Order: sequence, then structure tokens, then C-alpha cells
Amino acid sequence: MPIDQSAVFLPVRIAVLTVSDTRSLADDRSGDTLAARIDAAGHILADRAIVRDDVPAIVDRLTRWIDDKQVDCVITTGGTGVTGRDVTPEAIEQVQDKAIPGFGELFRWLSYRTIGTSTVQSRACACVTRGTYIFALPGSTGAVKDGWDGILQDQLDSRHKPCNFVELMPRLMER
Repeated sequence: MPIDQSAVFLPVRIAVLTVSDTRSLADDRSGDTLAARIDAAGHILADRAIVRDDVPAIVDRLTRWIDDKQVDCVITTGGTGVTGRDVTPEAIEQVQDKAIPGFGELFRWLSYRTIGTSTVQSRACACVTRGTYIFALPGSTGAVKDGWDGILQDQLDSRHKPCNFVELMPRLMER
């Protein structure tokens, strides 16, 4: 889909959350990949954190960013699989106002081209909560690349046509 070069680019303030029991900022390759892509696209890395695979810890961090007017969007990486410790979607369900089911569907379709049927193990998801977008990606660098390059790079670009998430931001709090 085309980028309207005559339109104004509006940078989005994005927080990155890595969900992992084993990663630190020193070895968080998927978080590093996301942060680099956010910066290269001209957006603002509003904050970055790592929390363990624990629903209350994830909900707490998400809630703080949802309440922070300096954060427009949160992208998580990790915790979207099917094991007992993978609880990111459950945490997101606790804070979401509206699910965006097409995000997970499109992510799995794109991921299928890269990893085949293994994509069914992903519970990538997205929602809107009190005016903040939340996108949950798996924890591999390949999945982060699929999610950013295949979906978020365009949908978080205000110049993307025929429509994008950014142009909807002023209306997310309508009732």
C-alpha cells in the first residue's frame, strides 16, 4: 500500500515491553530490534522495560503506560506462546477496552510465510485501551520483524493510505 509523500508524518510515542523470565536489557534482542525499527521509522521510543511472565506484573506496567499521556502505543514482545508461563494475552485481556482481532490474524498469515505451520503456536494480539494501542508480538527477533515490517511500520505511519491507526488516535476516546 502506498505512502502519501505529500502528507505530514506524525511520530508516535511508543513504549516497548519485553515479557521474559530470562532476559535483561543486556541480552534483549527482540526489544533491541523493535527499538531500532521504531527509531529508524522516525517514531519516539517513549519508554522501555522488561517484566517477568506474570499477569499482575504485566498488567501493572501496561496500566502505567496507558495512564501516561506521553505514551500513544505499547508494543510487547514475548509471552504469546502456549506454555504455562506465556501469559501476555491474558494480561492484555485484563486491560483492554476493544480487541483488534485482525492484527493477530494478519500476523499469523505473515508469519506462516516465514515459519510455516509453527505460527499456530502464536497468540499475537492487539487492543485499544483508553486511547492507547497495545500490540503483542512473540519474543523472537523474526516475529518482531514480521510484526513491525509487515503490519506496524505501515499502520503507525500517518501517511499510509487508504487508512492507518494514527489517523484514528484523536477519536479513540469517543463515546
